[in-house]
This record gives sequence, C-alpha cells and structure tokens, in this order.
Amino acid sequence: MGPLRLATRGSPLARHQSELVAQALRAQHPGLEVQVQIIRTQGDDLSAPLDQIGGQGVFVTAIEAAVADGRADVAVHSAKDMTSTMAPGLVLAAVPPRADPRDGLVGCSLAGLPPGGLVATGSARRRAQLAYARPDLSFTEIRGNMARRVSRGEDGSVAAVVVAVAAMERLGWLERLTDILDPLDVLPQAGQGAIAVQCRADDPATRALLSTIDDPASHRAVRAERSVLAGLGGSCTVPVAAWAELVRARREPSDAQQVTEVSGEPELRVQGLVASGDGRVVVRMTRYGSDPEDVGAAVARALLVEGGGAQIDGFEPAAVSVRRQ
Repeated sequence: MGPLRLATRGSPLARHQSELVAQALRAQHPGLEVQVQIIRTQGDDLSAPLDQIGGQGVFVTAIEAAVADGRADVAVHSAKDMTSTMAPGLVLAAVPPRADPRDGLVGCSLAGLPPGGLVATGSARRRAQLAYARPDLSFTEIRGNMARRVSRGEDGSVAAVVVAVAAMERLGWLERLTDILDPLDVLPQAGQGAIAVQCRADDPATRALLSTIDDPASHRAVRAERSVLAGLGGSCTVPVAAWAELVRARREPSDAQQVTEVSGEPELRVQGLVASGDGRVVVRMTRYGSDPEDVGAAVARALLVEGGGAQIDGFEPAAVSVRRQ
C-alpha cells in the first residue's frame, strides 16, 4: 500500500486537524506513511459572506471531490462544515474523540457586553441566538482564519468575536477566550468540535485503517446531529443548530425536577434549534433515544411540527433521506 493521502483545507486550523489525524493513524499503524494534500475550497474566498457563496458546504465540496475521483484517499474536515448529505460513494469512516463543542467569545463576556455592543460573527446561527438573548446587540460580518478573527476581538475594533472553543483549544489559545457560552444561550452547530474523516465506500483497506482512530461515542453523537440537519432539510440561510450528548438520566422538559435514570447503555439526548434570521423567533426541542438517526429525525419533526419551525419566514423544508453512516 502506498502513502495514505489526506486531503484538507489550507488554513492553519485545518492543517492542525489533519496532523492530529495523521498522528493518530501513525500511532495505530507504525510505519504507515501519511501525506497531507492541501485543497483550495470555495469557502477560502473571503470576498463575500458564507450564505451568499453557498453556505456550509463551501468548505468541503472540493475536498470530497478529490477523494471521490482518486486524487486523495481520505478527506479531513471540521464536522460542522459538512452538509447533511455527502458526495456519492463516500462514507464517514471515523470521528476521533470530540473536543469541546461550545462557542466562546474573545474580547468581552456575554454578561459584560455593553448595550448595543458590536459582535463579529459570520454565522447566522450564532447571530440569531445572541440576538434572542440580547436584542440590543449589533452585529458585523467577519471572515478569515482564526488568527484574524481573534485579533479583532482583542484589538477593540469590536466588542467581541464569536469563536469555536474547540478551535481555540486545538490552536493552544484557550487563555485568550473571554467567555464560554452556555449551550442554553447558544446551541452549537451540528458537528462542532468534531473532526470528520471520510473515505470512499469501496476502499475497504482505508476504511479498516480509519476505523482504528474512530471514537464510537463521538461518532454516534455526530450521526444524531447530522440526522437533525437532514430531517430539517432547510435553507442554509435559516439558522439551525443541533447538539447530542450521551447521558444516563433523562430530565423531562415539562418538569425540570423529574429525572429518570437510564438502564443499560447511555442514550442520546439530542437538542435542536431553528430560528429566524433576526433572532426574534427561536424554537428549541429535545428528544432522547438510542438510535442516532431515529432520535435526530424525531428532533427535526418536533422542531418543524410541534414547534412551528416550518412557519419561520425564509425556511424551505425539503424531503431529505437520512442515510446510515
């Protein structure tokens, strides 16, 4: 077998994540040669906001194509950048142990943001939830690598910049965080904090290699969160979020004091959210279950039907099948 070729974006964070995958593979397979190939993606164009150039998938399409056509063997992504469906012929072969999925602030804490404070974020999901929590805040778009974004929060040009805690952790910058946001205030993006490792479905040798670095609990949670996205099937311009955790006790939404212990294996608690772009309407639902696809789909149905998410202005639900992976 020749060198294992990993395809990734060229940002410092993407390179670091790919090196983490390469190190894990070398540790499991001494003598394995791993090469990292840099692929330029549509999302690397900083001239326009993400929702104007294609939304979430702009960071992964070119990388998936490189694996699908044989130019690379493995694709390495931030799982949060993936859409709910993958390129034909590819599988999500591994999800290494997940980092902190929460969002954070650089520059000022949420409680310390001044009235009308200017917050920088390129994420409609973050903007909508922060606007719901603090209607007085104002927002500005920000693109670019983590160094550029963090510097904006530290130089005082904005009151705060919203970042992923996992990214700060992987770059060794946790001390630069001013605040870590409670998921009750800002629910994470589906897949946030996780690294997604894809390969071709018809490549059993590579699938076998990648299976050795897979963390079943992290993979199971990401599957559930992706199932929420697939079930929503909404326009990328409508803010959505999903977060799954393995738990041993249920806390019923109707009664915060009612806790039910879970016997046997931990089950998934999956939270989902849809919102209007201005943050005036935010719908959240939680469901429990063992099967990732089933419980994720149940959350999506609850958001659309019980919560009325399908009525949010601009939402365009579509029938999207959920594939096991």
